[in-house]
Amino acid sequence: MRLYLFDVDGTLINAHGAGRLALTRAFEAVYGTAGPAQGYDFRGKTDPQIVFDLMTAGGIPKDVVRARLGETFDTYVRHLDALITNGHPVEVMPGITEVLQALSLRQDALVGLLTGNIERGAWAKLRPTGLRPFFRVGAFGSDDVDRRRLPGVARERARAFVGYEVPFQHMFIIGDTPLDIDCAHACGAVAVAVATGFHTVKELAACAPDVLFPDFSDFHATLRALTED
Repeated sequence: MRLYLFDVDGTLINAHGAGRLALTRAFEAVYGTAGPAQGYDFRGKTDPQIVFDLMTAGGIPKDVVRARLGETFDTYVRHLDALITNGHPVEVMPGITEVLQALSLRQDALVGLLTGNIERGAWAKLRPTGLRPFFRVGAFGSDDVDRRRLPGVARERARAFVGYEVPFQHMFIIGDTPLDIDCAHACGAVAVAVATGFHTVKELAACAPDVLFPDFSDFHATLRALTED
């Protein structure tokens, strides 16, 4: 069994800033400030890490940030749902639907998510895409602030789903940032990078992924790379 874990933003979809906008609105509503959000790099970070980074940089004490985290994410999801319901664009990346369809038909494959998004945020972003049924397991920013610990969460959920443990070397972590590659390297998984986010092929190549694609538009080549021994 191989476990294929996909990042969301920049890998599966382009939500055109919906998450950033909704989170900024939540910061302002809950803490009264968005902190230095305009100059902050959201890419690859977990949602809790983003909250702590920006709110502490904005002068909010850590204990206050922690105490209001639940309220922050409730407010964030409300804003995110409203944006998407009202037609904010969510675009599926090239070849993604075909890759997920093909992997989901394989007896030796289990498809899931590994994302810095909190779980409710991830599903909200995927709701208009029709992709949700492909994902049987997942690990989310709401599970741990440290992205490096999410592969272990996903592996435990995969074990509960299939009835046995999938070795880390049979896990494929697929994402569009250096932090996705680092996450795979940290646990011994296969690091699959795709340059459909805001990092170039050259930038991703410098992080030494095991597999690197400019995009998944040639989904036959993508599937060969992901499934051949």
